[in-house]
Amino acid sequence: MPELGDLLTPDRIALDVPARSKRQILRELADLVAKDLGLDADTILQALLEREKLGSTAIGQGIAIPHARVPELEELVGAFVRLAEAVDFDALDEEPVDLIFLLLAPAATSSAEHLRILARLARLLRDPEVRRRLREEKDVGRVLRLLGSGRESRAA
Repeated sequence: MPELGDLLTPDRIALDVPARSKRQILRELADLVAKDLGLDADTILQALLEREKLGSTAIGQGIAIPHARVPELEELVGAFVRLAEAVDFDALDEEPVDLIFLLLAPAATSSAEHLRILARLARLLRDPEVRRRLREEKDVGRVLRLLGSGRESRAA
């Protein structure tokens, strides 16, 4: 089972993105992953939009974890975007979202593995200190380490 840090690369992290809508956010995430992996961004976007039709992936406290299955993928893939300004994402707590972690899974991935990663992500992002640091950090490498381990290395 991959660790959260294994799902990300610096090229799939974007900070202070100027998006104004849920669709723009999903497009930004799809473009980020597609560019890094050489996949079709429209295919990824459509999978994300279909998933959002089932219900918002915003989990509250300014966080969303959009996720979908993409047949062209060979392994679980993640991306992280911090927005310049929070955007309405149809969250149950009605709070706008500014921290978005994308999780894409191959069509063949077991639902159990996918759900375990989602649960791990949700636990990490519910930590107030982690959220604060994700909102303040300017360095992509430190954001990557924070998301990968739940804490930043002292050596950084």
